Amino acid sequence: MFVGLDLGTSGLRALLIDGAGLPLGSAQRAYAPVHPHPGWSEQDPADWVAAVDAALVELAAAHPQAMAQVRGIGVSGHMHGATLLDDTGAVLRPCILWNDTRSAVEAAELDGTDGVRALSGNIVFPGFTAPKLLWVARHEPEVFARVATVLLPAAYMNFHLTGARFADMSDSAGTAWLDVGARDWSARLLEVSGMSADQMPRLVEGCEAGGTLRPDLAGRWGMSGEVIVVGGAGDNAASACGVGAMREGTGFVSLGTSGVVLAGRDGYAPLPESAVHTFCHAVPGQWYQMGVILAATDSLNWLSRVTGASPAELSQEVGDTLDGPGDLQFLPYLSGERTPHNDSDIRGGFLNIDVGTERRDMTRAVMEGVAFALRDCAEALKASGARLDHMLAIGGGAQSRYWVELLATVLGVPLALPEKGDFGAALGAARLAMLGAGAGSVDEVMAPPPIRETIAPNAALTAGYDAAYTSWRQIYPAVKGLT
Repeated sequence: MFVGLDLGTSGLRALLIDGAGLPLGSAQRAYAPVHPHPGWSEQDPADWVAAVDAALVELAAAHPQAMAQVRGIGVSGHMHGATLLDDTGAVLRPCILWNDTRSAVEAAELDGTDGVRALSGNIVFPGFTAPKLLWVARHEPEVFARVATVLLPAAYMNFHLTGARFADMSDSAGTAWLDVGARDWSARLLEVSGMSADQMPRLVEGCEAGGTLRPDLAGRWGMSGEVIVVGGAGDNAASACGVGAMREGTGFVSLGTSGVVLAGRDGYAPLPESAVHTFCHAVPGQWYQMGVILAATDSLNWLSRVTGASPAELSQEVGDTLDGPGDLQFLPYLSGERTPHNDSDIRGGFLNIDVGTERRDMTRAVMEGVAFALRDCAEALKASGARLDHMLAIGGGAQSRYWVELLATVLGVPLALPEKGDFGAALGAARLAMLGAGAGSVDEVMAPPPIRETIAPNAALTAGYDAAYTSWRQIYPAVKGLT
């Protein structure tokens, strides 16, 4: 048996699977980030510790025999977060999260430093870890002086589980400290942000054992025998493992809180000027690339808050039948944007509202704006040489058939919908634990899920959406100077 832990921004999910990779049970616990100042987003790692304990105690009570046979644990975590430890392993301050934008100035400085993009393979975004530490050095020098180790959220969970300080390649690639091509910490990248190699965790592959579960935790959670803890993965790499998006031509579109277009890569081919993320995959010898937008279903959630209708009600008003683009246009830049603009200051908006605009029109515009922003990501991926041949649609927004058909039409690729089941980051993390325990090869363990339905682009509407996308792309440069 194996356990996958998905450490998300709003909660933790624990998934128990058997040796064939089939889910046996799951448990969830919620927590929330705090926003003490505009643009800040933080979380207390103690919340993660409490959540994993409660979830695994619940699984132990519900599945005692299976939990006694657990042989491996994998952790998926939200990326880029800066968890700072002193030399005793104590947390020095709340973790600064991926969606925290306070270090925009520091990110721009690092991004403009000679050699940084070439070594890291990426633009240095404000959400990355390196600029956060430069911000701490400048604004909280007393904290910075005590930093012995910087751990990403998943690596901190590994530390809690094992007492060892290790991190996987896929997560570490989002720090701006890793030489992503060489899969190792870069002395140059560390130096320019005021850090040193001895403040970094030991690097392991995502499917490689980094330590063993502490005996006290094993006993509390009903696990007997040695339980390995593998490197794990950043959340998107883990999701790719969960749906088998490992190699060239495979990938997914995720309609979650943020939006992602991800493509597996057989080699290292960065294109940082496009704001595409080029990261190590969670298994040796593989990489992946993704374009990221910061507000996908979060745009619909925002509209829900301001209209008083639930996201489900809004989606129902749009219906299931795609009928071409509307006149109303929406920019989903509610928290700035990553791909392709790398712009933390830009903000969202509607264009062409008139006296006859109804709530349904606004919902359709939000869905179209998100789809167009994801096409921006897809175009950037194609420019780097990535192939988008076999794409899945995943995430909460994929429950809307309208939105999935809209995406397929805007992107110009068929989108496959998995059968209902566990195919997310928690499964990917558990699969990495399976590999670490020798339960099979990458191709055997990271199999794609059964497909419920494949939704093709609507050929009759493709030209209309292409024209609408071309028009939509002109809005960003027009409003950039006004925000």
